[in-house]
Amino acid sequence: MAGLITSIKLIQAGLPCTVIEKKSYPFNRVCGEYISNEVVPFLRSLNIYPEEFGPAQIKRFQLSTVKGNYSILPLDLGGFGISRYTFDHFLFKKASGMGVEFMLNKEVDRIDFRNEKFDVKLRDSILEADIVIGSFGKRSKLDVQLGRSFIRKRSPYVGVKYHIKRDHPPDLIALHNFNGGYCGISNIEDGKTNLCYLTHRDAIRRYGSIEIMEKEVLFKNPLLKSILTESEFLFERPEVINEISFETKSPVEDHVIMAGDAAGMITPLCGNGMAMAIRSAKLVSDLIVKFSQDRNFTRDQLEKQYTAAWKKLFATRLWRGRQVQRLFGSERASNLALNLVIHSKPIANVIIRGTHGDVF
Repeated sequence: MAGLITSIKLIQAGLPCTVIEKKSYPFNRVCGEYISNEVVPFLRSLNIYPEEFGPAQIKRFQLSTVKGNYSILPLDLGGFGISRYTFDHFLFKKASGMGVEFMLNKEVDRIDFRNEKFDVKLRDSILEADIVIGSFGKRSKLDVQLGRSFIRKRSPYVGVKYHIKRDHPPDLIALHNFNGGYCGISNIEDGKTNLCYLTHRDAIRRYGSIEIMEKEVLFKNPLLKSILTESEFLFERPEVINEISFETKSPVEDHVIMAGDAAGMITPLCGNGMAMAIRSAKLVSDLIVKFSQDRNFTRDQLEKQYTAAWKKLFATRLWRGRQVQRLFGSERASNLALNLVIHSKPIANVIIRGTHGDVF
């Protein structure tokens, strides 16, 4: 998503842009599919707010403990819900209609930088580029090629996602705890509901399958049991991603400018990965436009300014997300978090607000 929005910004500025995508649109991704309203003015300024799909307008937050006790808070800023399947396809059609070149069903094998140019190597061709933006998501074989430090550390986290049909309040995003993880639930377009949870790979190994693990672990929370047993499931099988890492990443790696999850991933419970991807797209595209137009603005300045601006915008949010995550995934911690919500709502609101950015 960061790459798609960056391409739209660049083509509007008159800069040729090629997007390489190893799949074909539309397709599903493991994602919470909630976007903070901080991004709405920016999306509207580019005529890419997905109003035509009737995204769910989310204004309340529900938190439940492992045993199903819960409380509900109003969301100060709020957000909207739309699936990656729909939103990414919408952005793809917008970008291609503006003149962005797409290479679909293609995968980059290697990126090399020399003499102020990049060689972007695919299986059957090599492209030359002045700028390369890495917007390849949570992890990629390019992370290995670039020698990024986080990729050498095994991560125990697994993400699982379903789309379901049920009578879920359209303005509510819920976060339900279970032993070893948590599950986010909120509506998207067309009256559908997104259910996405994070768990430990050892839990799946212990029970041998996702289905059995859900019955033995998630069902202990009666709210989750009700959702998982009384909903219509719209996928034949869940979308699953392994090795989700919340380790610190560098915003620039061997002159490749990272955007979205490739630059850093906020913990899913904070629900702001999509908003951060959109904000990083604005940040990187604005600096690339300046680099193309100002001969005195060097590559070194571009990389340093992007790194500094990225850290200013996101480093604290990522840190807060890692700290908040400690309040979830166990009975004791989830009870503590719920008591905080019930008895210290001003503090709870400050914590929630701290994982969001400012409107831009």
